[in-house]
Amino acid sequence: MQSNATSILLVEDDDELADLVADYLRDSDFLVEVIADGAAAEDAVRRLDPDLVILDLMLPNKDGLQICRNLRTWYRRPILLLTARSGWVDEIVGLELGADDYLGKPVEPRLLLARVRSLLRRVEASPPALSHTSHTGLRIDEVNRVVFLGSEELELTDAEFDLLAYLKEHAGEILSRETLSREVCQTDYDGLGRTIDVRIGRLRTKLGDDAKKPRWIKSVRGVGYLFVEQQDC
Repeated sequence: MQSNATSILLVEDDDELADLVADYLRDSDFLVEVIADGAAAEDAVRRLDPDLVILDLMLPNKDGLQICRNLRTWYRRPILLLTARSGWVDEIVGLELGADDYLGKPVEPRLLLARVRSLLRRVEASPPALSHTSHTGLRIDEVNRVVFLGSEELELTDAEFDLLAYLKEHAGEILSRETLSREVCQTDYDGLGRTIDVRIGRLRTKLGDDAKKPRWIKSVRGVGYLFVEQQDC
């Protein structure tokens, strides 16, 4: 793929849908490569090094959830899942495996484009030179988009980094799911979605935080979440 344009790899075995989505994104000045075989997806990501992956879940030869799980061991850029499966279970599983967003089929091209642009803005934005450091060793470097807990660098997805940075920036404030969905995910909260809860759960795991006795992120029942600013011992 050309290095001077934003590139997208679309992994989709429905030829009609793939053509529709690819043409729509190309009309919006993206470079789009399409593959239909799930077994070829990971090699294609390594070979093409796209800025974003759109991944169907129901693929021949290899399931999209397995592909997502494998990609997240090394691919740090956004992954957007597409699926015809109904229900919220696949959404939660996909997010837990590291996907950054999730859309059901049939997908409205304009909504897909908006989600793609939203995900890319998180990566392409140029944040101010700012580093949040707690006295207990949590350091968030917004310039290089890395997080350290003590001397250990945490492996966070872009979505997880953005959520943690926002929580840390608003330490001491109770943040509702509506606020986090709007400000971090740039989507409206419908009262049912579990995206924020799943990402909070993943952050807690990577921070070594216990939901029952939280050190960093507290749940506020019926409201949302609170990041606790650690004090000197």
